[in-house]
Amino acid sequence: MSDQSTDPSRRTVLRGAAVGGAALPLLAACGSGSGSSSASAPSASAAPVTVAAKDVPVGGGKILTDQQVVVTQPEKGTYKAFTAICTHQGCTVNKVLGGKIVCPCHGSTFSITDGSPQGGPAQSALAEKKVSVEGDQISVS
Repeated sequence: MSDQSTDPSRRTVLRGAAVGGAALPLLAACGSGSGSSSASAPSASAAPVTVAAKDVPVGGGKILTDQQVVVTQPEKGTYKAFTAICTHQGCTVNKVLGGKIVCPCHGSTFSITDGSPQGGPAQSALAEKKVSVEGDQISVS
């Protein structure tokens, strides 16, 4: 009788392992999203973003977190804009310091002039966005 009481338990364990084993590849196909750049796709087609020129310091920049954009002014009167999504693992950059755009996650830094990687693990430049200046307003699209 002791054999009968262990059979259902063994069967249950084996059945659970089979179901779990079959589900694992399906879950893996969902991915972690760490290499995905799809998070920035919606903002690429969104309405233009505007920022006051006075809010973007020479040699620095301003991060518009909600719009996932960073606007920089490498030289007086020259404005650039890039996605604020780090090319390493998709974190949002959080500051512009010493002529570099900084990602807080793994320390990648990018040039305020062309978005190229300057340090850290990122190997690709931040995607550049179109900038136009009208009066004292900078428009990014």
